[in-house]
Amino acid sequence: MRHNKKFNHLSRTASHRNAMLANMAISLIMHKRINTTVAKAKALRKYVEPLINRSKQDTTANRRLVFSYLQNKFAVTELFQVISEKVAERPGGYTRIIKTGFRQGDAAATCFIELVDFDENMLKTQKKTRRTRRSKKSTAAEAPAAEAPVAEATEAPAEEAPAAETAE
Repeated sequence: MRHNKKFNHLSRTASHRNAMLANMAISLIMHKRINTTVAKAKALRKYVEPLINRSKQDTTANRRLVFSYLQNKFAVTELFQVISEKVAERPGGYTRIIKTGFRQGDAAATCFIELVDFDENMLKTQKKTRRTRRSKKSTAAEAPAAEAPVAEATEAPAEEAPAAETAE
């Protein structure tokens, strides 16, 4: 019986599935974004996010555990040196799946899966769109206060200059 066995087998044997997910995880770590089907991307997310979470603590035990999954020392080095620095304060959700349509040959739903902190375009748009009501009020209140010292600073040199000329 299949009670409580809910992960997607992806029509592969266990060894083939593990090898495929390891290869996809290596590609995702090295290239930061890969194109694949939606089913494989969802399976890859469950495979790679615990590995990224382990990379936050750079210990020998964690490196060996991650290497047992990936079997690629360059990917492990990239994960522990570059990726772990960017995701250090993120509590989870290290990957993003964006659907791109359907494949021509077999009409499979395709997407790309990417590491969230490495897409510069999305980071720029997210910073611009995050606004709260509180921040609007505080910027409106700070604007006149910020203008007043600027006006005084421009007037002060004008007043000092004539005084300096009269002293000579």
